[in-house]
Amino acid sequence: MRVLILGGDGYIGWPTAMKLSAAGHEVMAVDNYLRRRLMREIDCGALFEAPNLHERARHWAAKTKKDVAVRIGDLNDWTFISSVFREFAPEAIIHFAEQPSAPYSMLDRATARLTLDNNLGVTFNVIHAIAEFAPEAHLVKLGTMGEYGTPNIDIEEGWIEIEHKGRKGKFLFPRAAGSLYHTTKVLDTDLLWFYVRMWGLRVTDLMQGPVYGLTTEETGDDDALNPFLNYDEVFGTVLNRFMVQAAAGYPLTVYGKGGQTRGYLHLKDALQCLQLAVENPVESGELRVLNQFVETFSVNDLAGHVQRSGERLGLDVRIESLPNPRKEAEEHYYNPVHTGLLDLGLQPNKLTDEVMDEMMRVILRYRDDIVTERIFRGVKWNK
Repeated sequence: MRVLILGGDGYIGWPTAMKLSAAGHEVMAVDNYLRRRLMREIDCGALFEAPNLHERARHWAAKTKKDVAVRIGDLNDWTFISSVFREFAPEAIIHFAEQPSAPYSMLDRATARLTLDNNLGVTFNVIHAIAEFAPEAHLVKLGTMGEYGTPNIDIEEGWIEIEHKGRKGKFLFPRAAGSLYHTTKVLDTDLLWFYVRMWGLRVTDLMQGPVYGLTTEETGDDDALNPFLNYDEVFGTVLNRFMVQAAAGYPLTVYGKGGQTRGYLHLKDALQCLQLAVENPVESGELRVLNQFVETFSVNDLAGHVQRSGERLGLDVRIESLPNPRKEAEEHYYNPVHTGLLDLGLQPNKLTDEVMDEMMRVILRYRDDIVTERIFRGVKWNK
């Protein structure tokens, strides 16, 4: 099918473009390089320089004889997004095109404003572009497990049935976001649910946990096809950060007690989940919510995995507990349901010692490029 990937330059966006192209889909990747610009502005460059989207697509085509069409522009601009939808006539849309960082959204008023305007503005434009130009298309929207927070009950898969005063109803599971970024994701879900009900849109909302890893089946050992990997506090996910810190001899920065528990998955599994969602569309007027993760770990668990891997590879990895700059529970109950993607056929890649060591070896290849001043930024949730 024709799959339009919005945010196709990103850490998950570009690997998704390759994955679906390799699977035989006709793919167009759209981006405005927002994340690259923000990284430059606050000096938090990735572990290595990634080619731009046009260069990536040319390299992919030369290697595989498969094309990924590329369009560069701002999806908040209605003229641009409408031209993309008219030209490509997508049958499926994957929406990654948002400012993706919780810490960035909490830096100051300007970064909060950018996050709010970009994330909600793009989602609003995507909804209207689908309604006007591709009303039968299936939207796969990347949400986040962070929408749910850490309630003291099991987290259901998007929906919960409630009995109250003798009557029953089915509702979206209560949300309790822990940053402005996560709050924009909650608002995305509310927008989508409204237009699913009003206009009969077809939507899958993926509640994704933090993703780790770098190489995939499509990248192989070709560094030019790798997505960029952030290791700073602002744009880097926790396990990726810890691996780079270990390689650099920088203490692993555990916030507070380190009991903060979330659901995690390898980049390879994130791609599996996206392909399964695209190739199994929902009916008109349906909002399907899938919790997208493989295993749950606390921050202490992840630090332990990295420390033990470092020992096996001859590194001296230290763990340092820092005062928690975020407002979050450091010890809590966490038991989310995640059966939907398994039912669709997800084959999980667990975080084994072998997987951990393989990732560490990849990171160590770039050890000389690590800028340690970029690792810790001290972003605080409180004013």
